[in-house]
Amino acid sequence: MSLLKRTIPAIGAVLAAVGLAGPAAALDEVTFGTNWLAQAEHGGFYQAVADGTYEKYGLKVTIRQGGPQAGNQALLIAGKINFYMQGNMLSPFDAAEQGIPLIEVAAIFQKEPQVLLAHPDAGVETFEDLAKLPTLYLSKDGYSSYFLWMKSAFEGFNDAQYKPYTFNAAPFIADKQSAQQGYVTSEPYAIEKEAGWEPKVFLLADSGFNTYSTLIEGMKDYVEANPDITKRFVEASIIGWYNYLYGDNTAANALIKTDNPEITDEQIAFSIAKMKEHGIVDSGDSLTMGIGCMTDERQKDFYEKMVKAGVVKAGIDYTTTYTTEYVCKGLGLDLKK
Repeated sequence: MSLLKRTIPAIGAVLAAVGLAGPAAALDEVTFGTNWLAQAEHGGFYQAVADGTYEKYGLKVTIRQGGPQAGNQALLIAGKINFYMQGNMLSPFDAAEQGIPLIEVAAIFQKEPQVLLAHPDAGVETFEDLAKLPTLYLSKDGYSSYFLWMKSAFEGFNDAQYKPYTFNAAPFIADKQSAQQGYVTSEPYAIEKEAGWEPKVFLLADSGFNTYSTLIEGMKDYVEANPDITKRFVEASIIGWYNYLYGDNTAANALIKTDNPEITDEQIAFSIAKMKEHGIVDSGDSLTMGIGCMTDERQKDFYEKMVKAGVVKAGIDYTTTYTTEYVCKGLGLDLKK
């Protein structure tokens, strides 16, 4: 046999081994819209892009960064993106009332990061103590949602305490007898840097405001028509979150800083530490059933609390707003370190 005849099949075997003998399988393209500028709180999604997890699941994922003018949920409803990062369950409840067919397919955060912050020397030791303060700086959304729940669930909270929060911490810093809303992963860091003291932090989730947060949301018609893509996107995102929290997240953080150049390594490190400290992503049911888990019992409990507080209307079929089909299967538990 000639050298040429011996070489051709050998080359063919090598090409086949490295996947070059034929056309590569096409990746399914998915666009995922976040609800704010890139940050550590989105880290698992960026991780799954950076470390190739989405590709391993046969997906080419584009993360469309949110922000003040992004309108990514509107793009989801219009069919311009495939999935959206929903903040908590109140928006899906509202959508169900309006007949908008949204559905949550995973809950990345077991706890919403929403907190109230108090001065360290104001005599505020418990969540209930916040009711003694004359001033609470809250956004309009906060006033019409979790503050209604606070008034329903605890004695002492009242409308006279409310002052509009303009996303400027100066009024809170100047007023020792006040509290301010924030996220556990960001505002405490900013206030300590500005004021030089560490505020006391009261996580609403730890006092009973038990909504899921950072949910993966889709339109029902898309999810029903594409269950395989939905499954792969959810599962790859879950793996991404395990790798981000418990593995090497350097490449993911680099992507975050590319999308949001104003964020610093120090802020990212603070956010990751607080997510771990407070069990924002990994606590409760996720400890045994995996990140992303949702249960019918908890959804029912939160909905009933919101009805009692007057945040949402009674009679909404809240069970249409989510599915547990893609979560709570223990995926990724072996990746914890």
